[in-house]
Amino acid sequence: MKALTLEESFLQLDELIGKLEDGNVPISEAFKMYKDGIKLVENCNQQLDKVEKEIIVLNKTEVGSDEF
Repeated sequence: MKALTLEESFLQLDELIGKLEDGNVPISEAFKMYKDGIKLVENCNQQLDKVEKEIIVLNKTEVGSDEF
C-alpha cells in the first residue's frame, strides 16, 4: 500500500469528518471511521515532524554557512 502524502491524509480526514458530522452513519461504521481518522492524524503528525526536522537542519546549515 502506497504511503499517503500529507495533503492526501488531510483530504481523507476532511471526508471522514464530513461523514461523521452528517450523523447518518451507524455507530459501528462511525467507530471504524474514528479509528481510521486516528491513523490519518498519526500519519500527518509523523510527516510534519519529519518536515520540521528537515527545516531545523536546513536552518542550521544556512546559519553555519553565513559564518564563513
